[in-house]
Amino acid sequence: MDAVAPNAGLFPMAEPQSQSIDPENERDIALMSRIATGDEAAFRALVERHQHVVIGMIAKMLNDPIEAEDLAQRVFLRVWKHAKRWKPEAKFTTYLFTIARNLVYNESRRRSRKKEVSADQRSEEFGAETAADARIEPDSETLRNEMHDEIDHAIAELPENQRAAVVLYAYESLPYEEIAQVLGTSVSSVKSLIFRGRTTLREKLAHFTGY
Repeated sequence: MDAVAPNAGLFPMAEPQSQSIDPENERDIALMSRIATGDEAAFRALVERHQHVVIGMIAKMLNDPIEAEDLAQRVFLRVWKHAKRWKPEAKFTTYLFTIARNLVYNESRRRSRKKEVSADQRSEEFGAETAADARIEPDSETLRNEMHDEIDHAIAELPENQRAAVVLYAYESLPYEEIAQVLGTSVSSVKSLIFRGRTTLREKLAHFTGY
């Protein structure tokens, strides 16, 4: 009788398998190869594939949907400009989100250097809004919209890396590993950033959540 390896039935040896292929990423790579040759149709196809997610990410990070569209255009212009030098060393979306992250950080810093609206003007605006709101009986939709606005505002006030980690994880559903690549940090650091970001958001939104 031939010898049988112990537990052979329970733990059969796995057949060698090739590395799993992500068909969506393969499509992006193929498009980038064509874009590198100046193929405008391929560029339009790539933009159509990813523009909504890029705009959504930027809008959440800046709390500014209008500016998000402008920055998204700049993201894709950089993709076009650097297509010849791009190498598929990581997922294309990682490269795309990294460009978006850098532009958002630059825009956030530019805004922080600008003069803010004067305290008196803010006070006047707040008073006018409060007076107007007092004439409207709040309903569930109004409260829901107010909560969403508060969440967006709170996210936009998080430190840069916390904000990016929370948005990429909670809204774009990126795995820790890809977020770490986008932020240029470790997986453990990403988990810490998300934890601290969520803690801050819970504290700022306690009046809505009741916690």
